[in-house]
Amino acid sequence: MLVSEKHGLTLEIEKLAEKYGRTREALLPILQEIQMKHGYISEFAQQEIANFLDIHPVEVYGVVTFYAFLSRKPQGRYIVKLCQTIACDLAGKEAIARAIERELNIKFGETTPDMKFTLEYINCMGMCDQGPALLINDDVYTHLTPHKTIEIIKSYK
Repeated sequence: MLVSEKHGLTLEIEKLAEKYGRTREALLPILQEIQMKHGYISEFAQQEIANFLDIHPVEVYGVVTFYAFLSRKPQGRYIVKLCQTIACDLAGKEAIARAIERELNIKFGETTPDMKFTLEYINCMGMCDQGPALLINDDVYTHLTPHKTIEIIKSYK
């Protein structure tokens, strides 16, 4: 990250701290805004947030790594999350996972070289009666088959 980028991010975090306050309660809203704007929360951003909120950086790191919707590394434009609960396992999740990996030519936990897709598992989407279930950004897809899933992925290309 360039010095000018760091300076800009510091100013952005300072404005967010002014907006939400400089208390521990402001941590999650600030993280959400940084995630929304930048697509991830860098180590530098985590440190700066800790500085502005006067909390230990490990607290910021703990929140970033706890929530599935926050990321510490750059992600693709489309974040594809496949539910990995036992209900989705029993409904055929593994065939869905392999079909997506073949279509995108990446494994779970990876991002396509063009930064278009990131592939992740999610622990539960609350769709256990409709599995296998998939989330692409804010769009939910249920009752998936490998063929249906590939058609969905292609619609995002």
